[in-house]
Amino acid sequence: MKLNIANPATGQQKTVEIDEERRYRIFYDKKISQEVDADSLGDEWKGYILRITGGNDKQGFPMKQGVLLPYRVRLLLSDGHSCFRPRRTGERKRKSVRGCIVGPDIAVLSLIIVKQGDNELPGLTDSVLPKRLGPKRATKIRRFFNLSKEDDVRKYVIRREVKSAKKENAKPYTKAPKIQRLVTPIRLQRRRHLRALNRRRIDRQKEQKAEYDALVQKRTAEKKAKAAAIKASHK
Repeated sequence: MKLNIANPATGQQKTVEIDEERRYRIFYDKKISQEVDADSLGDEWKGYILRITGGNDKQGFPMKQGVLLPYRVRLLLSDGHSCFRPRRTGERKRKSVRGCIVGPDIAVLSLIIVKQGDNELPGLTDSVLPKRLGPKRATKIRRFFNLSKEDDVRKYVIRREVKSAKKENAKPYTKAPKIQRLVTPIRLQRRRHLRALNRRRIDRQKEQKAEYDALVQKRTAEKKAKAAAIKASHK
């Protein structure tokens, strides 16, 4: 069985192949998102706790969260379901997916390190990879850098250096994401303008309704007066 292990704390990832079934038997009958002690994988894994995040069986079918079975089933999937990418709007398709309970037919198991043990693992805990892409949304940038509302978010955007692939001697330049949900003075002005337009529209509708009601009242009074005059002429 191949174990695809990721360490979110360092950003590293490593694939480990284990041939002895007695070592990876600890994962049998465990479900996706369950945590497992990794002591039986070897002495270097002592103290480590791993969480199951997914996997594939020997035929390549992916494990699906929520399907509480240790074998493959065919499900009618639609937009929003995992293991399915719709090609057309409203498309539904019956696809084979593997249940979320680990068994001996699993070829690759995806895991993440929840708790680090005493020993360092080369390729997983020995170095920290720099974060290539930072947060894009304004509130997430504030949370990431622990900023207050008075701080300018635009000064804390993570920029990355890019080198041109077409030109060899081109000077490297930096790229940064466009900040989403950024509240600027222009945004506040636009919001005030839209509210003013909305208020004006409501006032105009009230005036038009008042004019219409007055006109209807006048026409009704004229109709009644006309009917009374015709009735009086017949007497």
